[in-house]
Amino acid sequence: MTGPMEQRVALETLRSLLKQLGITPEQLLTETSAAPVAVPTFDEYIRQVAEAVSPGTRRVYNSYWQRICEHWGTRRITEPTPLEIKRLAEEVRGGVVVRRNARGGRTAAEHLIAAMRCLYRHAVMDGLIREVDNPAAKVAKPRRLASTRRAIPEAQLAAIIHIAATTGNDPHLDSLLIRLHLETACRRGGALALRPRDLDPDQCLIYLQEKGGTSRWQPVSPTLMRHLLAHHAERGDGDRNGSLLRYRDGRPLTYRRYDHLWHRVGSHLPWVAAQQVSTHWLRHTTLTWVERTCSYAVARAYAGHSGKNDIGTTMTYVRAEVQEVAAALAALTGEPHPLAGTDGDTPGHPTEDDSASA
Repeated sequence: MTGPMEQRVALETLRSLLKQLGITPEQLLTETSAAPVAVPTFDEYIRQVAEAVSPGTRRVYNSYWQRICEHWGTRRITEPTPLEIKRLAEEVRGGVVVRRNARGGRTAAEHLIAAMRCLYRHAVMDGLIREVDNPAAKVAKPRRLASTRRAIPEAQLAAIIHIAATTGNDPHLDSLLIRLHLETACRRGGALALRPRDLDPDQCLIYLQEKGGTSRWQPVSPTLMRHLLAHHAERGDGDRNGSLLRYRDGRPLTYRRYDHLWHRVGSHLPWVAAQQVSTHWLRHTTLTWVERTCSYAVARAYAGHSGKNDIGTTMTYVRAEVQEVAAALAALTGEPHPLAGTDGDTPGHPTEDDSASA
């Protein structure tokens, strides 16, 4: 049996613990029962999550969320098991449309699992399930194969530029897009997110906002800056916070313009259609040249990569600055850049006050 001394020690320990937790003995005597949490169905919860994520995330996952709703729309999100999620991913994988660049449906299965993980991450945040009960986290994604994209040889790149500049209903726009992506190695989302306020003509910089919430000031040539300003002067509506890239009638550009551009180029250049060349190939082309000509650090800064997972902490000490990116651009385009070889200051994020006073 426990003696009086042991009881007193245990009591003091309990009091000390309650004090650390900020709980009084009276609170322990009060019965509190939390109201049961209503678990939503997939139809209900996917609609809520889709409204909460970024437009880019919604665009990538929306078709997969629709597939989930088609299969499990009326089920509670706590019902499916990891095995059921894996079976659904395999079903999606087997139902993909077979194209020339198809890779066995791996990407479809990967995106389905990623869409489920996104959904359940929010469910954990909302307290609908516990982290240890997350079924999607227990399903492994298919191993990602090496990309088939590569740098485009100079002669073939010249052919693409020629077709873009001489065919279609808006060669000026398509030529501007090709040059923008070749000079900056930006992604499509970064180009479409550009606003007039994101242009710094004095230092020939544009403010890119890309996937994952990343952003950076990217050098551009004086020639490209002049074309971007002229494009806004001709097609813009005066709103410095609106879209920079626009059709002739003033409508903001969408991803569909890129689809039409590469479909047209592929109709003139069969190898473009056969290899499924896309805008991302331009990014590969530029970054490959920068890495071979300058250094890995400069290519990494040029690409806007900032994570540490791929190369470790060493890059913290040897990362390239915007002046070095500007020097690489000057070598690429053959045009002097205001920041190349100078110690010019890098501007900060454009604020609402900046746009109001501009």
